[in-house]
Amino acid sequence: MHDPTTIDTGTDHLLAHRDGRVAVLTLNRPEARNAQSGPMMEALAALLPQLADDDDVGCVVITGAGRAFCAGGDVKGFAEGAKSAGAPLEERVRRLRRAQRATTGALYEFPKPTIAAIPGPAAGAGLSQALACDLRTMADDAFLTTAFRNIGFSGDHAGSWFLTNIVGTARARELYYTADRVGAERALELGLVNHVFPADALQEETLRLARHIAAGPPIALGYMKENLNRALHTDVWTAFDMEADRMWRTGMTTDHKEAVQAFVEKRPPEFRGR
Repeated sequence: MHDPTTIDTGTDHLLAHRDGRVAVLTLNRPEARNAQSGPMMEALAALLPQLADDDDVGCVVITGAGRAFCAGGDVKGFAEGAKSAGAPLEERVRRLRRAQRATTGALYEFPKPTIAAIPGPAAGAGLSQALACDLRTMADDAFLTTAFRNIGFSGDHAGSWFLTNIVGTARARELYYTADRVGAERALELGLVNHVFPADALQEETLRLARHIAAGPPIALGYMKENLNRALHTDVWTAFDMEADRMWRTGMTTDHKEAVQAFVEKRPPEFRGR
């Protein structure tokens, strides 16, 4: 067990700490079901590149404070914004595009494994961010919903892409068109989440999983993630070539040699990321 070390994010809307080689990020607006705010998204966009470059971080967990993961965009903020003239359409589109890429896009392309721990509702863009992570764990009383139709939006943060790739086109369309709530057991059946835990055990069990992943060989895990991400939009022959190259690259690492030696000596390997 490691003593948590606080990471300064510059805002109370996003909390972060390190538990050994695991960085835990907490969306922290429980009074608004952790709805996204400007300070929250700006802090997330600034923090992710720092964690990506930190060799002492092997896995990132993102979760929500209280009994929610993230309600998506702040609906009250939408209402207030609608009352003002605002920026020209083109500028609004550019801003949203940048914000999406810097947060949800950065989670998807993050060079290390990521886990979304979902203690309660994950809705709209909040669901999209959870789907951008490699793995998802969920409390047994939580639910997921696309939610966009309920507020007259079409959807953002590439949720349509993530959902289609995870559950298939027919189910993705139904979930978007109806905005039905998906409970934990149904989410597990659909492959939307990897594990369902009792609500009071979610964080502990997620950390257990994250620590196990973070103890793995960093270079190999990074290449695995690249391979798996590219597999979504490449052909099998490109995958053969890509995996052959990265297989030999990992075979030349000190971590590979350590793993072989540890196997011979019947002991756990100690990976150094070299």
